[in-house]
Amino acid sequence: MKRLLRILIPPKEWLVPVIILVGAMSGLTLYALIESKAVSYLSDDPKTCANCHVMTPQYTTWQNSSHREWASCNDCHVPQDNFFKKYLFKAKDGLYHASVFTSRTEPEVIRMKEAGVEVVQANCIRCHENQVTDAALSAMVEDHKELRTTRKCWECHQEVPHGSVHSLSSVKYYGKIPEEHQETVPEWLAKYLKESDNKKDKKDE
Repeated sequence: MKRLLRILIPPKEWLVPVIILVGAMSGLTLYALIESKAVSYLSDDPKTCANCHVMTPQYTTWQNSSHREWASCNDCHVPQDNFFKKYLFKAKDGLYHASVFTSRTEPEVIRMKEAGVEVVQANCIRCHENQVTDAALSAMVEDHKELRTTRKCWECHQEVPHGSVHSLSSVKYYGKIPEEHQETVPEWLAKYLKESDNKKDKKDE
């Protein structure tokens, strides 16, 4: 134990600089955790996804969709097999998102990676298993069994639950953007909404 303490405790001449350095690093770490709302990412609250302004269109279109009453972001985008797999996926995905957002390299059009695609597809089937295995549909729809196993659900259900968030036309899905997320509205969308309001006002006059 004494040997370990000798290793951990710096020599007297280094004691003050080390204390200052450790204090500064601890303070910066604490500040980063508070500023990034890190604790909120442990929850399943959909508002967490709008902490980053890039996700505001996805959050707002979901909020105005039929899925809002039944599923949160994590219900669709995170594995639901077990506790450890869920939080491991959240941590890995979250670190990737944070690094992209911090470096300002996020694309205007957000597309899921292969791992995310597999998770969402599995969750679609988990919630809608009865519809996927419906015997009546198998009799009514040609090649129903093959189609439901070889294609992704959103190849047909393209605008569930986010609408056409890949274009300016997605604005029609927005409805009311929550007050607490007004500041997270992307610049391109804010500009478009302002121009639309101006045109509407002139037309009303």
